Amino acid sequence: MARRLIGAVTAAMLLAVCAANPSDAIEITGRASTYNPYRKGPGHLEFGTSSGERYNPNAWTAAIQIDLRRAFGGVLYGRNYKPSFALVEYHGKRLIVKINDVGPLKQGRIIDLNERSMHYFDPTMRLGVLMDVRVTLLSGDDWAAGPLVV
Repeated sequence: MARRLIGAVTAAMLLAVCAANPSDAIEITGRASTYNPYRKGPGHLEFGTSSGERYNPNAWTAAIQIDLRRAFGGVLYGRNYKPSFALVEYHGKRLIVKINDVGPLKQGRIIDLNERSMHYFDPTMRLGVLMDVRVTLLSGDDWAAGPLVV
């Protein structure tokens, strides 16, 4: 119940922000993929994201394409780490993710979703790449990552 209420409040806040500043929103459309550095073999326990946080497959996080990093608030790292948040939309589903890493490294993809975030859009995890995903930068750093239920 509380989770649904938080989702509804977050959705209302998001709609208010977008309605107030529609021209200020940075929005891109492209392909999304998923990543899990734990599958790469030895040394995975030491793996951190570009932000300095440990990779967490159970969080709602993503990596924004390196070329888009500046447009998405710079994604400051290290001691100056300040999270950026983005709204990801695909086939009627909407999800707020925390941008805490850079990537994807494959050409043509704009965002890499961690496993939990990708599972939200593709429960079977068989698509591999999602086409025509819309990603919108959210201003501020006080967003609650997770699905938006309207």
